[in-house]
Amino acid sequence: MRFVLYALLAGALSAFAFQPVGWWPLLLIAIAALCELLDRNTSLWRSLALGWAFGFGQFVVGLNWIATSFTYQANMPAWLGWVAVVLLSIYLAVYPMIATGAAWWFGRDDRVVMVTVLGGAWAISEWLRSVVFTGFPWNPLAAALAPTPLVTITALIGTYGLSGLVVLLSGAVWLEYYRKWLPLVVILAATALLWLLPSSAVPPDPLTIRNVRIVQPNIGQEDKWRPGFDEEATRRLAMLSGPAGAEPRLLLWPEAAITDPVEDQRIAMQGAAAFQRTRAGSLLGPNDVLLTGGLAVESRDGVRVERATNSIFAIAPGGRVIGRYDKAHLVPYGEYLPMRPLLSYLGLSRLAPGDLDFTPGPGPRTVDVGGQWGKIGFDLCYEIIFSGHVVDANNRPEFIFNPSNDAWFGSWGPPQHLAQARLRAAEEGLPVLRATPTGISAVIDARGNVVKEIAWRQAGAIDAVLPAAANAPPLFARFGNSIPLILGVLLIAGGIVLSRRRR
Repeated sequence: MRFVLYALLAGALSAFAFQPVGWWPLLLIAIAALCELLDRNTSLWRSLALGWAFGFGQFVVGLNWIATSFTYQANMPAWLGWVAVVLLSIYLAVYPMIATGAAWWFGRDDRVVMVTVLGGAWAISEWLRSVVFTGFPWNPLAAALAPTPLVTITALIGTYGLSGLVVLLSGAVWLEYYRKWLPLVVILAATALLWLLPSSAVPPDPLTIRNVRIVQPNIGQEDKWRPGFDEEATRRLAMLSGPAGAEPRLLLWPEAAITDPVEDQRIAMQGAAAFQRTRAGSLLGPNDVLLTGGLAVESRDGVRVERATNSIFAIAPGGRVIGRYDKAHLVPYGEYLPMRPLLSYLGLSRLAPGDLDFTPGPGPRTVDVGGQWGKIGFDLCYEIIFSGHVVDANNRPEFIFNPSNDAWFGSWGPPQHLAQARLRAAEEGLPVLRATPTGISAVIDARGNVVKEIAWRQAGAIDAVLPAAANAPPLFARFGNSIPLILGVLLIAGGIVLSRRRR
């Protein structure tokens, strides 16, 4: 029981390796401690308990921002937010548990084998976490390294591959305590090689100067849906958008920046939707384009709502819609209520206002808005956290637009979200532009570096030149998560072969 408590504390400590604290060396220390606990363990069940406790400690601390989101829903008590964090962490901790169980089973008699299998199993378990039950891959281990130069390695082996590498580095440091220096040399050499290997080249400067302006109006969730606040929100968006100039620009607003439907097929509401489009389009110059989050309502009979979508609209001067993307990966309890009949009977509701569940779109899509802006990839809010699922591989865009509403997420969620957007930029070799109502809005280049940003809880606008994309899709962008999965399997298989030879 004492070892399980130590694993819980190590996991909780590791949460401070992620943003906003960002003490990433703590992650290496915490996983090294986990390896020591596994080594001292004598049964499979205890090894499973150690992995679960480590994961629970990490998630329950790192996901504290989820509790904040419940404070904006009057229909549910705020304390229920911490219940949600604990219940979610109980589930998410199953994935590190799988990794430690496999590591102990194959490596209980050999420390090097244990570390090898743990690295491979951890990479695979993180991928599993991204796909099972719609997936929730928030804060993979690699996210702690997003602010470091090692973020570029994801262009070759992906996020889950980098997570496995983090485990191997941590385990190699632990092995030094037992005077096994060769694994550390091998892992450091492999890390350096991956970092130095040429990936797809990214031009230092874009061939075409394309001006973008990202607006962050600093509208908190407590105000966003308040009756009568829409006029103030419109005023802030218009002021920060600035006057139209002679040079073409791409104007970027956050998720649901326009709270009333931008497209509405109900006959009685079509005029109101047209008004919203026209008002937004009036801020544009003759060659400008606005990308904004908004809602779409569809009705077959012109009266009843058949479906509603959380969408991104590309709007041209005059309010003409030239492109639309419907969010595909919806947030449970935020954009739809699972098991609605039962949970509604119990008095529970969505965190976002309204009783109508959103309908998901078809998935990653590239929209060609024409002119100098060309092909744009869209990922709405937390869709950006799904490694390998953010771009239409058959119609590769020139950059990714990621509007989000991080106003739900307290002070810890926004910087963690930004870190994961940086991983996607590096993996895909594409710039990522983020627009959020309260931060952190940013321009991220194709290497995963933040070029410009607006701090959390500040109003402002970013004027920037769109960074260049990689000359060709990086290795990960071409083969996706098959790369980290193959690496994970090879590490596990290599550990098994090594253990049998030594026996």
